Amino acid sequence: MERRNTRQRQLVLAAVREMCDHPTADEIYLRVREQDDHISRGTVYRNLHLLADTGEILSVKTPGGERFDRRLDHHAHLVCPECGSVVDVPAPEQDGFRRQIERSTGYADVSTSTILTGVCPACQKGMRRGDGAPAAAGAR
Repeated sequence: MERRNTRQRQLVLAAVREMCDHPTADEIYLRVREQDDHISRGTVYRNLHLLADTGEILSVKTPGGERFDRRLDHHAHLVCPECGSVVDVPAPEQDGFRRQIERSTGYADVSTSTILTGVCPACQKGMRRGDGAPAAAGAR
């Protein structure tokens, strides 16, 4: 089934492409509302998932939620479990691993996504201060 390329979908796609910090659906919704104050949260969420399904953006499943990424090239994500920040990092080579899995299982077109976790420098600094509070999730 072919889907129309709606104005709302274009607004959502433009918002993701403008935001280089792996925004949440709510952050994208707030950005799109600046352009169209009549757009609903459901419309934004529906369009985000459609754009991810069609490969125009990436959906990054993280512990406790989902983020969206404008980058479509092969890369991994590093997630801070304290503040939830997400950064892009080079992805490990996976071709041999994928081929091995395809041979051993009979599956075809196996793909991988890599999510690493680690405490970010800002949260480490907060832990050293002893306040125990995670840093603000500003650098996603």
